[in-house]
Amino acid sequence: MNPLYASMPTTIFEVMSGLARETGAINLGQGFPDSNGPPDVVRAAADALTTMSNQYPPMAGLPELRKAVADHYGRHQGLDLDWQSEVTVTSGATEALAAAILALVSPGDEVVLIQPMYDAYLPLVLRAGGVPRFVRLQPPEWRLTEAALEEAFSEKTRLVVINNPVNPTASVWPEEDLALLAEWVVRHDAIVVSDEVWEHVIFDGRAHQPIMAQPGMRERTVKIGSGGKIFSVTGWKVGWMVAAPALTRVLAKAHQFLTFTTPPSLQAAVAYGLGKDEDYFVEMRAELARSRDRLTAGLSAAGWAVLPSQGTYFLSIDLPGSGIHMDDETFCQMLVREGGVAAIPVSAFYAENPVASVARLCFAKRDETIDAGIARMTEARKRFAE
Repeated sequence: MNPLYASMPTTIFEVMSGLARETGAINLGQGFPDSNGPPDVVRAAADALTTMSNQYPPMAGLPELRKAVADHYGRHQGLDLDWQSEVTVTSGATEALAAAILALVSPGDEVVLIQPMYDAYLPLVLRAGGVPRFVRLQPPEWRLTEAALEEAFSEKTRLVVINNPVNPTASVWPEEDLALLAEWVVRHDAIVVSDEVWEHVIFDGRAHQPIMAQPGMRERTVKIGSGGKIFSVTGWKVGWMVAAPALTRVLAKAHQFLTFTTPPSLQAAVAYGLGKDEDYFVEMRAELARSRDRLTAGLSAAGWAVLPSQGTYFLSIDLPGSGIHMDDETFCQMLVREGGVAAIPVSAFYAENPVASVARLCFAKRDETIDAGIARMTEARKRFAE
């Protein structure tokens, strides 16, 4: 067996969700909404299933979805994209990440990974033979520094993988940090794989800034998006890669031997959704922000120290600031078993030297689920705090 996978532990999401099922805990750990997605988008998928061909669509994706992706980014982010040569549809963003990393990393290439990070990044880099070099972010600001980049970059740097907005920190990269990273990438003739699946889940009037728009980055960025995140249909697994033609040609070759293609009915529905009026995206963000504020207010009233949530479905609690003097993994185990709430320890998103004082909660839930979670967290703090 491949030792990378044979020795790999079960993902923290499955561990905590399994404990939630076993104990009957409220699952505020794994990041999926209680809702079933926008009814009109779901109906578009159902209609397409019975009216469209159910045979293999084009490997690069349905033309209507590729056009919709290019048009959508033109309207929302000011990117000028050619749908035929710069957009590839994938079976979810994780497949896009796999295709991009396998296509662009050769054995011995160094890859800069920014911790905390989505847990798929490191195994994919190692599987490609890459050598990871880590940049460590710290709460509460989670900011990038020149010193950290200087330590991570070298003459062997081939690729950088970033997430913006960031899961699990719920932070959004400021313009200054994107510009700083872009300078280092251009200086080292590297490429960025930019995981931007949360690009529409961003709050408080912020506008998403793609690193592709930074000076010198148009030809050296792979931008990854997700219909599952935009429309809260995470089980559909419809994603895409956007990159300059020279990169896209190689990305497509890796993609064709991973999943080859994605269900055409779901592609058609996502294409329909991407064409929705701006009002949909504004209302979606407002509803999620309302849920964020509901959970934040309830936890804060109970004495929990809540870190700012600028985007994603998540917010985090500062354990020491909440009077909890134990590491985040121990806390999350106690919380699910004794407090009846599943959370995720942020230390699980580090490969080395973790921040072990922050726990992540998902607020993309119904009001009654949030309120029940607040009630249990209120009692848990009374028991766990010193």
